Amino acid sequence: MGTLNPQPQTSPSQFKLVGYSNFIRVNPLSDLFPVKRFHHVEFWCGDATNISRRFSWGLGMPIVAKSDLSTGNSVHASYLLRSGELRFLFTSPYSPSLSTPSSATIPTFSFSLFTSFLTSHGLAVRAVAVEVQDAEAAFHISVSNGASPVSPPIRLDDGVVLSEVHLYGDVVLRYVSTGSVVDGNFLPGFEEMLGESSFQELDFGLRRLDHAVGNVPELAPAIEYVKKFTGFHEFAEFTTEDVGTSESGLNSAVVANNDETVLFPMNEPVYGTKRKSQIQTYLEHNEGAGVQHLALMSEDIFWTLREMRKRSGLGGFEFMPSPPPTYYRNLRNRAADVLSEEQMKECEELGILVDKDDQGTLLQIFTKPIGDRPTMFIEIIQRIGCMMKDEEGKVYQKGGCGGFGKGNFSELFKSIEEYEKTLERKPIADTNAT
Repeated sequence: MGTLNPQPQTSPSQFKLVGYSNFIRVNPLSDLFPVKRFHHVEFWCGDATNISRRFSWGLGMPIVAKSDLSTGNSVHASYLLRSGELRFLFTSPYSPSLSTPSSATIPTFSFSLFTSFLTSHGLAVRAVAVEVQDAEAAFHISVSNGASPVSPPIRLDDGVVLSEVHLYGDVVLRYVSTGSVVDGNFLPGFEEMLGESSFQELDFGLRRLDHAVGNVPELAPAIEYVKKFTGFHEFAEFTTEDVGTSESGLNSAVVANNDETVLFPMNEPVYGTKRKSQIQTYLEHNEGAGVQHLALMSEDIFWTLREMRKRSGLGGFEFMPSPPPTYYRNLRNRAADVLSEEQMKECEELGILVDKDDQGTLLQIFTKPIGDRPTMFIEIIQRIGCMMKDEEGKVYQKGGCGGFGKGNFSELFKSIEEYEKTLERKPIADTNAT
């Protein structure tokens, strides 16, 4: 088991930002091992029962499996939410004095790491898991190419293998190879909750994780580190000149696997602006690097948002303020060839942002931070266009279709800046003033 904040060993960085306009997208098919897709995201939290129910209610993701005292796990309580291929796992510990270590279904769980993690970050993502062909081979190849090891390969029942390496901050990249496990069964030791969960019938149309975004103090070494041990290629990049506002900004780059189904954007703060970069605010409140947001793909974003907004004030998630009416008046000049008049009207009613690149169209919206700290939030997206056929004639959508909302960054940042202003301490009035 690794320690928190291991320092990755990398050679001098070869990565250098060139900006959106000068970036040329090339896919060299350079993965060092076969990577299939995102498998799940694990959150560490203080109360998995209640946090999982809040996410289930707010996102329309039924709680479908559990590993807790009722299943013989005396180490940690873990509850799995699922909608389509999207899986969220929420984990919190039982008393270590009453635990039987061998009963843990997530064998990499550690009481000492959990305590440090929760103190530093609060509710946050501990692991981003990707499904690979061979988790043992992926681990050894990664470590031999500079990855900091966290957990060596562990063989579970049914041929399932888990291993972990350091990603950034206290977040791990978890490799999962599924062996003979049926897709819907998740991992050995988890029991289905059909009929037990209060939210089994919920479905807001979320289908998979599109990308997981990390905030880091320095972008170049973080990107170079991940590229070196995975073989992932650079998919996109943005500088503060591309996406900043008059008050703050960031630099950002995205790395992807061969199939461009696993996307890891990373952001760094910029300095010398009027206001502190929101990335710097995140790093301060998170006490270091971590997952900033998760982009969840919807099959129908209008359906998803209608359902989510019904629950915003009832235990669900609140959203960032909508852009001004002028944004939607201008939208008709930019998206009338893709969206109907009714859809553009619904975008305005629901606060959905719209952007395009040379390949497709992106619809997106962002929640406010999901916990007490102004750190992690959720993005809901739908991509339109870029439909392709594979060798078997099956139709699929090309990864990253429509980009990452470059044209909307400034609107998002303005919303974040306004939200941060509401959190700043107001001066106390002078009661002696006449």
